[in-house]
Amino acid sequence: MPRFDMILRGGQAVLPWGIEPLDIGVRDGRIAAMGDLRKAEADQVLDCARLHVLPGLIDAHVHLREPGDPNVETIATGTRAAVLGGLAAVFDMPNTSPSITDSDQLAWKRGHVSEHAWCDMGLYVGASKKNIAELASLETEENVCAVKVFAGSSTGDLLIEDDATLEAVMRSGRRRICYHSEDEYRLQERKKLFTAGMPHRNHMEWRDVETAMLGTKRLMALARKTGRPAHILHVSSAEELEYLASFRDLCTVEVLMNHLTQTDEAYDRLGGYAVMNPPIRDRRHLEAAWEAVRNGTVDVVGSDHAPHSRAAKERPWPDTAAGLTGVQTIVPVMLDHVSQGRLSLMRLVDLMCAGPARVYGAVNKGRLAVGYDADFTLVDMAASREITEDWIASPCGWTPFAGYRCQGWPVGTIVRGNVVMREGEVLGAPTGKPVEFR
Repeated sequence: MPRFDMILRGGQAVLPWGIEPLDIGVRDGRIAAMGDLRKAEADQVLDCARLHVLPGLIDAHVHLREPGDPNVETIATGTRAAVLGGLAAVFDMPNTSPSITDSDQLAWKRGHVSEHAWCDMGLYVGASKKNIAELASLETEENVCAVKVFAGSSTGDLLIEDDATLEAVMRSGRRRICYHSEDEYRLQERKKLFTAGMPHRNHMEWRDVETAMLGTKRLMALARKTGRPAHILHVSSAEELEYLASFRDLCTVEVLMNHLTQTDEAYDRLGGYAVMNPPIRDRRHLEAAWEAVRNGTVDVVGSDHAPHSRAAKERPWPDTAAGLTGVQTIVPVMLDHVSQGRLSLMRLVDLMCAGPARVYGAVNKGRLAVGYDADFTLVDMAASREITEDWIASPCGWTPFAGYRCQGWPVGTIVRGNVVMREGEVLGAPTGKPVEFR
């Protein structure tokens, strides 16, 4: 009689080819068997009847702020939020304080993740004007998911705004580069048009569609010139999505849960808690984002979880800190979109499992298959729950989705065979590890 460390029994497994009722056997942190395992035994059996079993969902775009301000977020608190929200892995951005731009900082972060993370983590390395010569080696270091380039809207030493330097970055290395795409020159020129204390909705006027389009067109021209693959993060405009459909041989696309969920009415309702970069736009762009999800232009959906203190979010615009929390709410919100018929569970898995694994080259992540990591997100599509701020684990303590009722809810998170969340309770001790990439 076969024996496993764990059996997930009686769930509806979300597979690339459909949804099937089957059991999943886990051994040594990997998926060891899938099918009818009623005669098998295990040290731990999870009853998954009436639940959907998804491969462990991934948020490939988070800012966990460490090193930085522990009163806002840390790797420990951010990954705790992640597993409470049903995520088995997150990929963390490099614009911390100090920025993650060299081997020593990567080594520190790698060790810190192994000690404090509740879920697995991929690590971005930041491109700066000072480390271009080292990028080719930095991108191949262990656990590095990608080089991140801020072509607009960055602080510190990570801004790379001019074509000559961007081209030099593209010629240093071979892996896909991830870009924040806004035209810094247009941003600075337009900044003088706005004054302190203006309404928050001016944020989308300052960082307008043309600012985004100019940035993306420049990056695509340089990517075509150098042959360097690109991944454009948080694409926010209908015009960019239409344009990028012509670059599928070279470029992959991320959209954010926010740009699929919120429109410009959020500025009037939430004030500074609606301010993010690129900005939330009007309904035309939201509808274009959904069309891009349906037609396959979009490869990845992420949260761009970027917490700030309440005081920083409540400063008058344009001094309002830009960035919204989302690592704990992305799965419930996206499950609600599934319930509303905007996408299927299989497409959600494609966007938050297979897509990130494919774009970044994550090893043994992204699908339910024998030999892959035993990462699972257990989902109750019959559950209807309201997002409340007392549920938020990040120290900043707020979410722009407070009061949002979701049909569908994550009720279990399993990372490499370890049950780290069940029915809203975080279990055991942190067992997260850095993700491997090819």
